[in-house]
Amino acid sequence: MEFNLSTEDNKRLSELYEKLQSKTRLFLGYPVSKDFDYTPLLPFLQYPINNLGDPFTESTYAVDTRELERDVVRFFAELFRAQQDNWWGYVTNGGSEGNMYGLYLARELYPKAMVYYSDSTHYSVQKNLLLLNMPNIAIRSQANGEMDYEDLHNSLLMNRHLPVVIFANIGTTMTEARDDVKRIKGILKNLAIKNHYIHADGALSGSYSAFIEPRPAFDFADGVDSIAISGHKFLGSPMPCGLVIVKKTNRDRIARSIDYIGSVDTTITGSRNGHSPLFLWYTLKKLGMKGLKERAMHSLAIAAYAEEQLKSLGIEAWRNQNAITVVFPAPSKWVCQKWQLASESGLSHIICMPNVDKDQIDELICDIISDPEQINYSFQKGPSEIAKDMSFSNTF
Repeated sequence: MEFNLSTEDNKRLSELYEKLQSKTRLFLGYPVSKDFDYTPLLPFLQYPINNLGDPFTESTYAVDTRELERDVVRFFAELFRAQQDNWWGYVTNGGSEGNMYGLYLARELYPKAMVYYSDSTHYSVQKNLLLLNMPNIAIRSQANGEMDYEDLHNSLLMNRHLPVVIFANIGTTMTEARDDVKRIKGILKNLAIKNHYIHADGALSGSYSAFIEPRPAFDFADGVDSIAISGHKFLGSPMPCGLVIVKKTNRDRIARSIDYIGSVDTTITGSRNGHSPLFLWYTLKKLGMKGLKERAMHSLAIAAYAEEQLKSLGIEAWRNQNAITVVFPAPSKWVCQKWQLASESGLSHIICMPNVDKDQIDELICDIISDPEQINYSFQKGPSEIAKDMSFSNTF
């Protein structure tokens, strides 16, 4: 590729492009979809699109995509079964911002509330709680990463005089465990705790859980007050982005008019990326409900395949019900680095995003069984013998 720069700078950009091409193909450890093509939208990159202010209020800054952003918010509000005429949301810079917004609304509703979250919650949540100055209690997780409901019950019992904010995980970072919102609501009801707020972090799983049968308990019909998802994960985007959906009646408590922009201040940031709503709108229109469900079913099928292939080698692989994340003992450092596998406490995982196929799983397994530095696994057969026994025939 040639750029209108000096020879040295042109070389640096060319090398960066080649690196990105190579590294993008070889990662299975992070929840990012890579199968998008936004080439038809390239002409829009020449405009400074800024959706500053509220997406449902027009602004004096008119180089925007607010109309498309409203369509995106409406799509997910309906998908997450929000109450008609009592929903609001906006496209965020990512899941962490959406989670902060949910906690922010909860704090404004219940300033003296205690926040409860499992110890499998994403690391950014503790930072958000610190920034918002919200007292909190970490709840134990079960072995699969799901919240320990008995520990939650006991913790609530000791502080039942305080309003409650529950931070529920709809797919934990490492094992993609889903906290059961209906069960949490049942605990709150049994303890007669009326002043409560439930926020759902659906960064990855929230985007496709509505297409799973039986449907997990994770959305507004199940009892949440807000939910945040990531846009660059299941849907796919060249830049990180997300979405937060809340009850409009709760959002109204923090809204204030800003004359300078001719809009209402209801979001975390002032200026907001106007290209992200365009990308998300394009994807939703291109795929539709049918295409989104097909993506989910493909990912689940590949996850089942990866789990089966790893188990056939004697590797203790597992996954939560209807999850696209396969957990297994961490392979060698070399394999983890090549495939960019996230690891924690001796475990690694493969996240079978819609772009992942059987060939990539097979290639990873070939690296695992042929790696001379492998110390965590013990195979009774050699690489060539294993390949004959398995459904793939890669060359070692």
